[in-house]
Amino acid sequence: MMVLLTSCYDESKQSTAQNLGRKQEQMLAEANRQVGMPAIVNYQERKFAKMILELRDQENLICYVYIVPELTGKPVFLGKCLGYGLPYATQFTAPESMQRFEFTGGHSWEHLPQADPNGLFMPSAAEGTWVMLIDPKTNEPHPVYCEPRILISPFLLPQN
Repeated sequence: MMVLLTSCYDESKQSTAQNLGRKQEQMLAEANRQVGMPAIVNYQERKFAKMILELRDQENLICYVYIVPELTGKPVFLGKCLGYGLPYATQFTAPESMQRFEFTGGHSWEHLPQADPNGLFMPSAAEGTWVMLIDPKTNEPHPVYCEPRILISPFLLPQN
């Protein structure tokens, strides 16, 4: 019976997307067979990623922030800051949550936007950066919102 059903299957009824997906899988399998995986043995980029994450996690990391004007492209020193800054679109909580909806005859799951603890829904992308700029008079860090392009370095950059 199964052989009969399989032989009666009409491939022309498959969607174009299904056909393309099947062919793409075949091509990728052949590419993997011919080329294989890269011979990565040092994992240097992974080591860099770990090092960067650990350095960013330092509690009292002092950095220096510069605004980079579009007209000149030359960094202009803004001041000392705590850490590397936080992109405006960074969210404290997960941006979406899975919600189960019951309906007659079953249920479904949907991704719904989730608000941050302040009750606001953050954008998925934004141009600005929050920088904990250190007040030169009090030596206390304060959040400063920077809209232009900025550059943050753990050391002072040479002035041109």
